[in-house]
Amino acid sequence: MLKLKNRYFLLRHGQSFVNLKGLVSCWPEKIYSPLTKRGVEQVKITAKKLKNKKIDLIFSSDMLRTKQTAQIAAKAVGLKIKFDKRLRDIYMGVFNEKPIKEAGKFWAIEGKKLSALEYYKRRFIINPPKGENYIDVERRMLSFIKDVEKKYQGKNILLVGHKRPFSLLEKIILNLGVKKFVEEIIQEKEMKNGELREIR
Repeated sequence: MLKLKNRYFLLRHGQSFVNLKGLVSCWPEKIYSPLTKRGVEQVKITAKKLKNKKIDLIFSSDMLRTKQTAQIAAKAVGLKIKFDKRLRDIYMGVFNEKPIKEAGKFWAIEGKKLSALEYYKRRFIINPPKGENYIDVERRMLSFIKDVEKKYQGKNILLVGHKRPFSLLEKIILNLGVKKFVEEIIQEKEMKNGELREIR
């Protein structure tokens, strides 16, 4: 487990167009995917909870859905946003704009039924064409946290980002094994749209 000098609060972006359509949207953003009306409301409700967290800094992914989420949060606490591309969603390469189900089939093995653990282990080491695997995402998330930890101490920091990168960040910080990480996914314990969570 990483010993942190700051308190970190994670805020997953509100519901967006691609969440409704079940599409992959990574960088570069080829699909216009703003927050839906429901997504805006989700974040507004969560932003009210931030007022008693004494947030000192806000860092956000620079994708549209996270920008809009961070802007709502920033307005609630009266802070400026620092955007960092390391907080972006997983880069899915050739699957950008494609249905999520189609992208997911890439890690399957034809004619073989994989357990969830076997399937997600493949996602750690096998890159989609022109994209990232989970180890790549862990590295950039860890790089971000290390840089913030070097620069600040004793701060309450809000990170605005995406579901799976945040799950991988929790895995690193809490020193969870792959099995535990997969259990969290299967049991649907990953962050929901507009959810606020402290890493502890």
